[in-house]
Amino acid sequence: MKILIIGSGLGGLSAAIRLQTQGHQVTLVEKHNKPGGRAYVYQQDGFTFDAGPTIITAPYLIDELFQINGRRIEDYVQLVRLDPFYNIRFSDGSVFHLTGNREYILQQIREFNSQDIQGYYRFEQALEKIFKKVMPLMEQPLNNFCELIKFAPNIIGLQPLQSVASFVNQYFKDERLQQVFSFHPLWIGSNPFTTSSIFTTIQELERKFGVWFAMGGTGALVNALVKLFCELGGKLLLNTPVAEIAMNYKTGYATGAILANGKYLPSDIVVSNADVAFTYMNLVPAKFRHHYTLGKFERMRHSMSVFVIYFGTNRRYQHMAHHEMLMAPSYHNFMQDIFERKHLSSYFCLYLHRPTATDASLAPAGCESWYALVPVPNLSGQTNWEIGAQQYRDKVIQYLERCYLPDLSKHIVTEHSVNPLYFRDTLNSYQGSAFGMESTFTQSGWFRPHHQSEDIRNLYFVGAGTHPGAGLPSVITSGKIVARMIGKA
Repeated sequence: MKILIIGSGLGGLSAAIRLQTQGHQVTLVEKHNKPGGRAYVYQQDGFTFDAGPTIITAPYLIDELFQINGRRIEDYVQLVRLDPFYNIRFSDGSVFHLTGNREYILQQIREFNSQDIQGYYRFEQALEKIFKKVMPLMEQPLNNFCELIKFAPNIIGLQPLQSVASFVNQYFKDERLQQVFSFHPLWIGSNPFTTSSIFTTIQELERKFGVWFAMGGTGALVNALVKLFCELGGKLLLNTPVAEIAMNYKTGYATGAILANGKYLPSDIVVSNADVAFTYMNLVPAKFRHHYTLGKFERMRHSMSVFVIYFGTNRRYQHMAHHEMLMAPSYHNFMQDIFERKHLSSYFCLYLHRPTATDASLAPAGCESWYALVPVPNLSGQTNWEIGAQQYRDKVIQYLERCYLPDLSKHIVTEHSVNPLYFRDTLNSYQGSAFGMESTFTQSGWFRPHHQSEDIRNLYFVGAGTHPGAGLPSVITSGKIVARMIGKA
């Protein structure tokens, strides 16, 4: 069959490779001048910046895409394991080095609060239990209620209505350790105080498989997947925005896509890696929007957005790790500001990415490539980014300079930044959210938009907006699920 995939993010690429392998003729269309979607790459003044995902967990999911085609990933891209995974820095000056070395983890816990050692042992056991029961669910389509019921007993026993934060807090007394083991949902767009405890599986993936980086940046991984796809006979069209999903008004089936230039691309199946809300509200003709309407999307909880500063420095900061998590002095209040009150917090909870700690080729000699990512409310809040973006940028840089990167402003030689308007206008993300919908219990699994459209039977979805959710392993898995659903040619 002819299959058209809209969007070349990692979910779209995963589906494209698998479907091409299964004997279909796949065309992948991308509105931008480069593939990758949120994993876009900027080159500026000799510096390379990954726009989006930088943390690779569950590398076996990437390996599979090459193995099923008799290829070796090593021939396409080099993945290196990081240690530590992250430095987690607190406002009191303490630092927790999250690593794959269990003995070092235990040593640090003793130094933070010796009373929490026993709690950590129990926490490990609980994580293992959740992982064993939840992971089989992650690769299931969950498109109908019967599929949900089959897994329900296992999930209910895990108390999924409990949040990640409340789950973690029962094992640790030290507030800093509570944050160390509960912050992960924030970096897939969700509030640790409302995200279902089943998402502690993220931590267990890290513990079991480590945290990895693609030499050359995430863009090198995207290029490797594109190369594989094209070798298999797939077709990639860049600078090719889709204006509308073409429909047969008698059968109610999609027949392909009408491009922005008016050209018609016929297909037997359409797969959208675009934002689910954008797909329905902008690409699907109004006549075929029955289940997913504007009102339904307005009632959903959408992820926060992010403010990102990409900058290059003409000096190196060797005391900083590849991944740095800079925690707010009031962790809970920060989350309330971003997710509930929907205004910019007076605190910063910030992810600082320093890829040149691992790969010096991403910057000129003696220089460093960085990005600073700050969670901010999506566009349902009242922040005027057209007016306030520069002022907010200055606050972030001043904070980094004051607390972590001495004389930073003197050493920045190139930079640019993006805010929620970029996610809305360039990435077509509803409300400018950076990660689709929040991963609350009632917006996870079966409750999330399904892989197969309820309204158009030959329209499928991959990416963060569908099950299993946001994050690199999840979006790659979504492509695996859809390919399995469609089957071989």
